[in-house]
Amino acid sequence: MSEAGTVSSSFTPDLGGPRSGPAAARAVDVVKLYGSGDTAVRALDGVSVDLLRGEFTAIMGPSGSGKSTLMHCLAGLDAVTSGSVSIGDVELAGLSDKKMTALRRDRIGFVFQSFNLVPTLTAIENITLPIDIAGRKPDPAWLDTIISALGLGDRLQHRPSEMSGGQQQRVACARALASRPDIIFGDEPTGNLDSRSSGELMAMLRRSVDELGQTVVIVTHDPRAASYADRVLFLADGRIVNEMRSPTAEAVLDLMKNLDGS
Repeated sequence: MSEAGTVSSSFTPDLGGPRSGPAAARAVDVVKLYGSGDTAVRALDGVSVDLLRGEFTAIMGPSGSGKSTLMHCLAGLDAVTSGSVSIGDVELAGLSDKKMTALRRDRIGFVFQSFNLVPTLTAIENITLPIDIAGRKPDPAWLDTIISALGLGDRLQHRPSEMSGGQQQRVACARALASRPDIIFGDEPTGNLDSRSSGELMAMLRRSVDELGQTVVIVTHDPRAASYADRVLFLADGRIVNEMRSPTAEAVLDLMKNLDGS
């Protein structure tokens, strides 16, 4: 087992090599440009990385480093300029809008900074909404497991306005888990939460990996949130410049200070 906060001395992308089946998500030589000509911005500059099944990964970097762009490309929310992105064994390039929508609905879960709950629906109705839209029935045993794990049993008939921010984010997390997706992406999921609710949410995501076998990837600026991950990827200027295994908040903060130039 690696020591806490182990940083790779010379970063090599975790790509290829022995594994049991395909990665949950994979990027190969991904470039993302915004704009064109002399004013083009290279948000991602040849990123290659595997996100392994059953692993919790945090993506960090200074403002403008490309961390949110990388997550959006991995999740199929933004198209790459060149290179390739796969979810499991499905290459995203060339998928029709209909197939991309179905893949995001059936194989990907999302937890965002804004909870994105429907205010007129109860907690349980919000949790099952994507499954209902897909015309499927939720798995009762799986739903009970999630609700129990997230401590939502006494909140299922409450609407968002009747819940705290932490409770609403737990509902959003349950919604992301309900369809048993291949991978969950979180974009600053603790951004609107106080420190206690933030810790509770990160502990729940950690448990979803350890106890439910979930794959989780988050973008965060918070070293405490990143410390719940198995692995932290650090971006700068559109490239992955380092990674850390078994992170601690202190080790992450020290490395981030170096990336920020402070």
